Amino acid sequence: MARSPNRGRDREEREESEFKEKLVGINRVAKVVKGGKRFGFAALVIVGDLKGRVGFGHGKAREVPEAIRKATEAARRGLLRVPLREGRTLHHDSVGRHGAGKVVLRSAPPGTGIIAGGPARAVFEMLGVQDVVAKSLGSTNPYNLVRAAFDALKHQENPRGVANRRGKKVSEIISRRRDGSAADAEAAAAESV
Repeated sequence: MARSPNRGRDREEREESEFKEKLVGINRVAKVVKGGKRFGFAALVIVGDLKGRVGFGHGKAREVPEAIRKATEAARRGLLRVPLREGRTLHHDSVGRHGAGKVVLRSAPPGTGIIAGGPARAVFEMLGVQDVVAKSLGSTNPYNLVRAAFDALKHQENPRGVANRRGKKVSEIISRRRDGSAADAEAAAAESV
């Protein structure tokens, strides 16, 4: 049986189409050498599948397209899976830090939208979150804010995992929400897994 020569390439194309990418920032950087300055470019890219997986990457090159390509590859290598409640928001509030950057994330009711600034907004759009409130404090450096947002997302836990770890039922873990009962909350937790 002969193998198709495009077999690996087809898989790569399918994987590429699965992810969307967003360019957060490009910096022109200069290296001073004997004859003057050599200019290059640094790119920060967020990649996500809009279904709970997201990653960020940083790439440097002499040309902008090459820097973006390197950043995109780096982002795909370091994807993070985040559990989402009802596929639209976070399960609980969390805080993330990196350097002088600090990001506070809060889950939000349906219809709120993404209330976040700049780099953090790009992270949530690529993650597929529809309702979230985020506040960035401290540094406004996009690299620090993206890393702080990822730090906060790493602390997100699924109620089912917490219940298993504690040896309890999901309904005991999730507090009753104003709009529904604990049974509704348990059903929502089962959907998000």
